[in-house]
Amino acid sequence: DVPKVADSRGDSDGSRRGSLCDRHCAAINNVQGDLGDMGCHLHRPRVPPGRLAVGWTGHGALGGSHTHCDPVSPTAVPTPSCCQQHSEEVCESCVVKTTLTAENAVEANKLSNNYKFGFKKWKSHVTARPWEDRSEIVKELYSDLNVIRGPGGSTLTCGNILYLLLFGWWLSLLYVLVAAVMFITVTGAPYGWLCWDLAGYFLWPFGKVIQKVEVPKSQQVCEAGAGESSALLGGPTPHRWRPQCWAGTGHWHRAGTVAWLCLGYPALALAHGLVCVTAWLLIVLMPVAKLSARATSRVLLLPPERVLIRRLRMTEAPLEGEVILCCYRAANPYYYKYTVHGINVFAVNLLPLVLVTLVLGYVDSSNHLSGSATKFTLALLSIMPLSYYIGMAIASISAQSNFAVGAVVNATFGSITELTFYITALIKGSREGNRCYAEVVKSALTGTLVGCVLFVPGLCMVIGGIRHQEQRFNSRSAGVSSALLFLSVGGVFAPTLFSKVYGKLVCGECHNVTQNPLGHYLCHNCHFDLMDNNGTLYYSHVQPLVYTVSILLPAAYLIGLFFTLKTHTHIYDIHISDCHMPGHHHSAVVHWSRWRALVILLLSTLCMSACADLATEHISPILTNSPISQQYFISVTVLAMVPELPEIVNGIQFALQNNLSLSIEIGNCIAVQVCMLQIPILVLFTIFYPTNFTLVFSDLHVYASMFSVVLMNYIFMDGKCDYFQGTVLVMVYFILLAVYFFAPSPSGC
Repeated sequence: DVPKVADSRGDSDGSRRGSLCDRHCAAINNVQGDLGDMGCHLHRPRVPPGRLAVGWTGHGALGGSHTHCDPVSPTAVPTPSCCQQHSEEVCESCVVKTTLTAENAVEANKLSNNYKFGFKKWKSHVTARPWEDRSEIVKELYSDLNVIRGPGGSTLTCGNILYLLLFGWWLSLLYVLVAAVMFITVTGAPYGWLCWDLAGYFLWPFGKVIQKVEVPKSQQVCEAGAGESSALLGGPTPHRWRPQCWAGTGHWHRAGTVAWLCLGYPALALAHGLVCVTAWLLIVLMPVAKLSARATSRVLLLPPERVLIRRLRMTEAPLEGEVILCCYRAANPYYYKYTVHGINVFAVNLLPLVLVTLVLGYVDSSNHLSGSATKFTLALLSIMPLSYYIGMAIASISAQSNFAVGAVVNATFGSITELTFYITALIKGSREGNRCYAEVVKSALTGTLVGCVLFVPGLCMVIGGIRHQEQRFNSRSAGVSSALLFLSVGGVFAPTLFSKVYGKLVCGECHNVTQNPLGHYLCHNCHFDLMDNNGTLYYSHVQPLVYTVSILLPAAYLIGLFFTLKTHTHIYDIHISDCHMPGHHHSAVVHWSRWRALVILLLSTLCMSACADLATEHISPILTNSPISQQYFISVTVLAMVPELPEIVNGIQFALQNNLSLSIEIGNCIAVQVCMLQIPILVLFTIFYPTNFTLVFSDLHVYASMFSVVLMNYIFMDGKCDYFQGTVLVMVYFILLAVYFFAPSPSGC
């Protein structure tokens, strides 16, 4: 029994046609086979509580017949609903029903928010995923290096060789030196033998195992011959046990232990700490970080007689002792998926950079330790993890709250990253009386608009098109965003067009090329002056138009929200589906509670303000000392796209899962928010804090923005795309970047 889709019109004719479509769906499903083999039970299933599925219905949904219902991740499961023509009854359009599964109600709410206009699209989970539902690749990422596997091929891999070149040789040499020191102390000779064995292990630890074994009795050790074997280990007794018979006091009271803790362990712990931090930052070498951390915390703190190092290929009988370390590979490319309390490892690694940036920026205010270029770069890099934390906090709060709270949080903090930088730059420009900061803000706004319209969807099309030959998306929802984008671009650039028509053209320098007073003149640095006659044109005509546009654009945004989320919700038809995996029941264990997410959101916003202040503080030397017009280029690229990197990554991940609708919506929603929320907020901010920001853009900004919007709508017209169309969008974006790169600086900067 295929779940029926309710017709939003509610009339009898719509119901009759819907029934016909459902009958065709059922017939086609019977022909295609039982989808129960794919884990999607469609025949009167019982959905267990906590195992919810979120569905979406619309034109050109997430196509692809090879995707299946998977509880591991919110994967799209299309159930084709074919509308065939008959003599009397014809369905108006083809509807593709897409079902998304979620482990719990919180994840289902997050997935629903992804398909709502005005809500931040977030790919990462906001709840802990059940361990049994994860793939073997992901399980291996979180497992300790203490599992012995069967023969899995040669250990001579590129990652293992890289370990040898980066860490293995000098770690082994350090262990040899520490072993020599321990032998010199005499009492630390057992630790010297241990370091000697570990020197060979850390030179090439792959295919070897370190065990924690039981200590044989003193009498058995003293009486044992050189060729005797241990029944426990099934092999020869380690030679470092033989020199002494330990009796009397405990191990930690021996003099050798004191020598080890004072002379040997600190140096080795420091070396392993350096290896651990370096390997963690490289991410793909994270098994090496686990290896060093486990060696420091476990192996080096054990009595030497309880540590046994063996090669796995020499082991004939099963090992009975506790396995402490067993490593096969030094590198794993899948560690980009690794998370710490729901936070991606990239965001974790970049978090210390924020602290370094703040300390270096505010302590070294006179630039003794580093220059302005270094501080500007660090401030921009710090914006990336802060944008991630803000996005994660918004998604967590929205998923655990009702619709009203989620809408308020998304509208309030959805653009906080960009607004923080723009307002900080405008304040600094107003204090210094430098109008170049206002031009930087305008260029960044245009760069965000052009990048989100061309680069973000184009890149997602290219990457998604490599895996999927043709991708489809919801053309109706994309049409809503496109209509709002046309409206917003027209409203934003209306004052600019008004100034071109009624403004007075003023040029800085003119030359008569014909030597005739009535001949042709060649002029440079021309612009339309709005302050002629004491600014009558600007204050009486342009400024009221700017305020009117700044009020109408947010109103249009609210109407768009009401249209898509209230009166025409069938465009984003979110419903509970019957697709589930039987036998699983999981309660929602959120990574961040609402209060924790709120605290992180506020702290990230505060740090974002500080980093934005540092970026604007140190951007002036870069702009003034550039041989070419870096102001345009830096603004439309770095300042515009760096805060959007988390959104770009989310869009790519959605595209790889054949979910191009969300990839396109990410770019469209950001572009719409730039025009309908960010620019009006900046205009209203200038009312309370006068700055040099006016809603009059250069010709280059106007032409680039309008051309990008027209091209985007042309590409998205048919509701399907491939990597070629994405390549066209990306290439046009790079052409515009080249234009900005070689464009002369704005007048007055």
